[in-house]
Amino acid sequence: MKIPSTNELLPITSTNDVHRPHAVVIGSGFGGLAAAVRLGARGYRVTVLEKLDAPGGRAYVYRQDGFTFDAGPTIVTAPFLFEELWQLCGQRLSDHVELRAVTPFYRIRFDDGDVFDYTGDAVQMRAEVTRFSPQDVVGYERYMAVSEATYKIGFEQLGHVSFDTFGKMAQIIPQMIKLQSYRTVYGLVSKYVKNEKLRTVLSFHPLLVGGNPFATTSIYCLIAHLERKGGVHFAMGGTGALVQGLARLIEGQGNTLRCNSEVASITLVGRRATGVKLKSGEVIAADIVVSNADSAWTYKHLLPEQARRRWTDKKLNGARYSMSLFVWYFGTRRQYPDVAHHTILLGPRYRELLHDIFEKKILADDFSLYLHRPTATDPSLAPPGCDAFYVLSPVPHLASGTNWTTVAQRYQQALCDALEKTLLPNLSKEIVTSHRLTPQDFQDRLNSVQGAAFGLEPVLTQSAWFRPHNKSEDIDNLFLVGAGTHPGAGLPGVLSSARVLDNLIPHVGAPR
Repeated sequence: MKIPSTNELLPITSTNDVHRPHAVVIGSGFGGLAAAVRLGARGYRVTVLEKLDAPGGRAYVYRQDGFTFDAGPTIVTAPFLFEELWQLCGQRLSDHVELRAVTPFYRIRFDDGDVFDYTGDAVQMRAEVTRFSPQDVVGYERYMAVSEATYKIGFEQLGHVSFDTFGKMAQIIPQMIKLQSYRTVYGLVSKYVKNEKLRTVLSFHPLLVGGNPFATTSIYCLIAHLERKGGVHFAMGGTGALVQGLARLIEGQGNTLRCNSEVASITLVGRRATGVKLKSGEVIAADIVVSNADSAWTYKHLLPEQARRRWTDKKLNGARYSMSLFVWYFGTRRQYPDVAHHTILLGPRYRELLHDIFEKKILADDFSLYLHRPTATDPSLAPPGCDAFYVLSPVPHLASGTNWTTVAQRYQQALCDALEKTLLPNLSKEIVTSHRLTPQDFQDRLNSVQGAAFGLEPVLTQSAWFRPHNKSEDIDNLFLVGAGTHPGAGLPGVLSSARVLDNLIPHVGAPR
């Protein structure tokens, strides 16, 4: 499907469309695309506006020299959230996109060479835990039971609830106390498991959503059960296949997706959103505005200070932001068949490195890495006989003061050297194409405050009611989806944020 550019609109399929309420969605990340599909199914005329030349936001796709690189999300969990979107359009996801199960979920390689294969199979996981620490097996299984209980409340019951009043937050406090949400992820894991390597294996998940395991609320321990219940999948053709599939759903609803259309501001009458103004000067009127842009960017750059009461510049400047990422995409002329689809390479430090990244905000000399080899599952993403990769290194956001213009090449070389010594022999001689993304790109290209890769950090005091609400506290007719609002980052989180809108925005024709 050809995605329309600035002045190219998709056809309107009904002569009555002009009379339907109009919803403008800012940004075409997964949260924005899901919101557009849900609003279209609820009778709205929808226009999605995207700054870049193609949809996806953080899920943008780079294609070069015959290789396909997914820019961001690569791990698909909770596939039913995608299936719901296709069902809303009277279609089946499986008829359009193939989700293929990946196992192991992750291969975790410790600095000393030990390897733990993390899977969804309870028997295999018990065997892996036993191999590392037989005395921790009972504690591990107790932890997984806690993860399941947390999932049933934190995800199934609360993941699609809008915490737009403190009363709703107060109602769940007893449950949160029962679930030990006052503990950190690492703290809860450590209650049940004593072996340090197993503590690392079971606590790294918050890093997938921008959180520090030593500071993130243990609500995020639900991810362990979420993965076991629904599996870890990869979209054949790359994550971009899901982006294109959602774009086609929007088109099929008779709605519009415009690329190369950056929003400069949200237009207001008093404290009510009335549409948006583009960088080009064009004004688009709307009955409601849904922002899939970074929540801090939305308030700080798309709305005037005088219109904001809660999310003032002072509050946003004092907020805690997630770490950023250095991502290096590269293709090799040969294949590395022994490398898993998802590999986590741990450095010599765990707690100390994360303290450097999140608290001290310094770029350390050592690092831990996530290596993605999608051609392990889908060889079509590279030319025959080749492999596609990206390696991701968590790094401090831009408050570190790092000048990535001068540092990026040196840092990339350090990653190359580390990979060459561990998993990818002779890598430097095998690379045929390369691209990278730095924290500066997260700010300049993706409009993320401080270049934070996941928006606000998911600590307890910035979760649920304390996070920017899905229904803006400051502006009427403005709604938020994506990583920076409830429930948070990660594909299940941003898709659930769009699901929350079902409880906030009525069907067309329904009484407000």
